[in-house]
Amino acid sequence: MTDKFIFRFVAVVSIFVFVVVLVLNRRLIPAPAATPSFTAYLPMLNAFLNGTCSLLLLTSLYFIKLHNIKMHKRINITAFCLSSLFLVSYILFHYLKADTIFGDVNGDGQLSASEREAVSTLRPVYLTILISHIILAAGVLPLILLSFYRGLQMQVEKHKKLVRWAFPIWFYVTVTGVIVYLMISPYYHF
Repeated sequence: MTDKFIFRFVAVVSIFVFVVVLVLNRRLIPAPAATPSFTAYLPMLNAFLNGTCSLLLLTSLYFIKLHNIKMHKRINITAFCLSSLFLVSYILFHYLKADTIFGDVNGDGQLSASEREAVSTLRPVYLTILISHIILAAGVLPLILLSFYRGLQMQVEKHKKLVRWAFPIWFYVTVTGVIVYLMISPYYHF
C-alpha cells in the first residue's frame, strides 16, 4: 500500500464517520418508533470503553518508555479495537436515542427556568468540556489512523511525529468522554 492510498483511505474513513455523526445529530434519519431496552446501557458502555482506553493509553506510554515495543503494540491494538467498538456503540446510541439536555430533570426536552437556575454554574463547564471533546474527537481520528498505520509498519520516526499530537488529544478525548457521561447521566430518561 502506498502512502497516497493510506492518506486517501484515512480521509474517506474520517469524513464518513463525521458525516454519519452529523446526520444522526441532525436527526436526518428517523429513530425507530420504539427504543430497544438495551439502549439504556449504551452510555455506560461508552464511558467504560473510554475509561479503559484512557488506562490503556497510559499503559502503552509506560511500555514504550521501557522500550517494550511488543507490549506497546499489543496495548495500542487493544485500545484501537475498543475505540472502534466505542464508535459503533456511540453511533448506535445516537441513532436510537434523542439527545439529552444537561439539566433537564423532568425529561421534557426543554430547560425550565428552575432547571436552568439549578445548573446555572455547572452548565457552562459541561458545555465547555462537551464541545472541546466533540471537536477534538472529530480531529483526532485521522491522527490515530495514521499513527496506528505508521506504528504497525514500524515507520518509527513518522509514528513518533504523529503520536506527539495524537496521544494527548486521544487521551483527552477518552478522559473527557467519561466526564461528559458522569455529568449527563443523571439527566437520561429511558
